[in-house]
Amino acid sequence: MRIFRNVFRRKMRAFLTIFGITIGVLALVVMGSVAEKLQLLVDGGVEYYADKVIVTDGATFAGFGMSPISASLVEDAEEIEGIERASAIINFLLDDDVTTISMGTPPMVEATDFRNVGYQDFVTPVAQGRDLETGDEGKVAVGADLVNQLGAEVGGTVEIRGEEFEVVGIYARTLSAPDAAVVMTLEDGQRIFLETLPETIRENIDADDLATSIVLFPDEGLDPDEMTDVVAEELGGDYNVQGPAGFERFVKEPLAIFNYLIYTVALIALVVGTLSIINTMTMSISERTREIGVRKAIGATRGAIMRQFIAEAALIGLSGGLLGLGLGALVVSSANASDVFGTTQLFLLTSRLALGSVLFSLVLGVLAGLYPAWHAARLKPVQALRYE
Repeated sequence: MRIFRNVFRRKMRAFLTIFGITIGVLALVVMGSVAEKLQLLVDGGVEYYADKVIVTDGATFAGFGMSPISASLVEDAEEIEGIERASAIINFLLDDDVTTISMGTPPMVEATDFRNVGYQDFVTPVAQGRDLETGDEGKVAVGADLVNQLGAEVGGTVEIRGEEFEVVGIYARTLSAPDAAVVMTLEDGQRIFLETLPETIRENIDADDLATSIVLFPDEGLDPDEMTDVVAEELGGDYNVQGPAGFERFVKEPLAIFNYLIYTVALIALVVGTLSIINTMTMSISERTREIGVRKAIGATRGAIMRQFIAEAALIGLSGGLLGLGLGALVVSSANASDVFGTTQLFLLTSRLALGSVLFSLVLGVLAGLYPAWHAARLKPVQALRYE
């Protein structure tokens, strides 16, 4: 209690110092929440790619695109030695008119031929209803983030690109890309995707032979990354072939740089707040020089004096950390509840980030108080008592 009273002897100065730490922690929580969510999306992608090889049109960037290719490539791919199974997939945007800002995954439609069932390790759990099955033409399963946007409920209908589809299932929230996806059969996807293509291209494409990617599953024990070279050689140069390492190279590594940048900005804000703690504690010691002299004269040790002022600096850091965490949590929850950043939740406040932010502000407070506390402990009692 005495430490609390000492900190707030100059209330305005104490509040301003705590506010400086609060702003730094707020920045760390908000920016860190973006980094945590993007990292989760990437981790989900790494898990998805871990057991497969993806073949797309050669013109797509890093193999991640939505250009049309022939679905009959499935047959050619399964003839390659080392490939156990191949599946045709169609991916396209749920709506071309993307009016919201999105740093996550945009709302997508995924159409599948179900040939990946039993071969793919990555499975999205179903929260309501059931998963989509072979023969479910005219039916869809909806990701958690799109339920409100589409007004989806099991047994009801949703409109996808002007067509009505029955909802047979709603997926559980995974906080990754499947949350912003609608899954339908390949036949439905081929018909709809064909209509999204320019007329000159549409006239030369057979809807029944339409896909945007072919997913290959190597034989058990074979490394997907090693199979990428084999598949690329067998299929020729018209296709882009990517494995797990390709995904990490083009997505995970750039994310690490992005995380470094946003955390650096937040840490700079915290360092500025730390300097304000040093300034506040130095001024406090200057004002309390006689008090320090009295304490030393009646037997207080250097260690006791240091502990007192370090505890006061720690209280300032902890108070700013808790307030910053509270404000950051409010900003994150408000932003996720709005549709400003699209349907996918952009922020993810994890317990690791929350605890780390508060502990970091506490440690900074302690470190900021070390020099002022050391200076106070070195004051000589006689000189301190004569200080005006």
